[in-house]
Amino acid sequence: MDEKIRIVVDAMGGDNAPEAPVHGAVDALAENDKIELTLVGRTPDIEAELAKYSYDKDRVHIVHAEDVIGFDEPPVEAIRKKKDSSIVVGMKLVKKGEADAFVSAGSTGAILVGGQLVVGRIRGVERAPLAPLIPTTEGVSLLIDCGANVDAKPSNLVQFAQMGSIYMENALKIERPTVGILNIGAEEEKGNALVKETYPLLKECKDINFIGSVEARDFIYGAADVVVTEAFAGNVMLKTIEGVASGLFKLIKNSITATPVSTIGAALVKPQLKNVAKIFDATEYGGAPLLGLNGLVVKIHGNASHKEVKNALFQVEMFRSQDVNGKIREQLSDVQKEA
Repeated sequence: MDEKIRIVVDAMGGDNAPEAPVHGAVDALAENDKIELTLVGRTPDIEAELAKYSYDKDRVHIVHAEDVIGFDEPPVEAIRKKKDSSIVVGMKLVKKGEADAFVSAGSTGAILVGGQLVVGRIRGVERAPLAPLIPTTEGVSLLIDCGANVDAKPSNLVQFAQMGSIYMENALKIERPTVGILNIGAEEEKGNALVKETYPLLKECKDINFIGSVEARDFIYGAADVVVTEAFAGNVMLKTIEGVASGLFKLIKNSITATPVSTIGAALVKPQLKNVAKIFDATEYGGAPLLGLNGLVVKIHGNASHKEVKNALFQVEMFRSQDVNGKIREQLSDVQKEA
């Protein structure tokens, strides 16, 4: 019998908790027999939600955590003071080796701080970046970092490129994934001080396939498999893509239903439009893993639906089965030995 992948779900995290986390967890169990779940949070609330569904009770466990860290709480203070919060209790299960991964739609700041303070970084990792898969016209690209390190240094971005390459090569089976750095122009001399200092380091890095600068407008066309940046620009990029995609589909919907004739045409192209909408639906790709930690931590949107929770759990199963963290640890160890 195959060993189960043990995933902790923050049942109290997000705008739609505990309904969405519990619903997503139950759906994931029904569709994937390789996972075993621990729901962390207020036991009565979790049990009340579970009572709505039929599920394999042998693969679901509940760990009580009385506190919840709010979105508006200072992250460092909250992690240190709220030891009985669902985030801290869940991450400690990963830290102690009682679980392989932690998934939450809770406070981004608390998850980032907790990931580094509670779970801890892999030896040699300077900073842990958030790395979501973003849909493009060519498939998906990894945007790294999109929210964890706004004050990154050149050496951090080089490690982001290395970890992102390992992720794409092993999890998505892309041979020698291309790596670009987000920039305001294609020329090497373009960019701010951080980009100008990082560019030559990426060129010299032998274990990545660096192709140069990637402009924001080219990201959506799959200009590179891995696009490296610091968290401020990355988060602006991420939110812009999400906003434009949502707004564009709304405009299309309003336009094609504006008249009786266009409504008839809309019926003819509806299957194709639904297919495009699914391709560019970020919830299809799970959450953003915090790479470079001693265990897997995945952040999903604060307003995540049960569908996004389910897909994040599938993403964890794929990530864990390919031992992405182990390969990151191995490669960074080799780099340190060479240095």
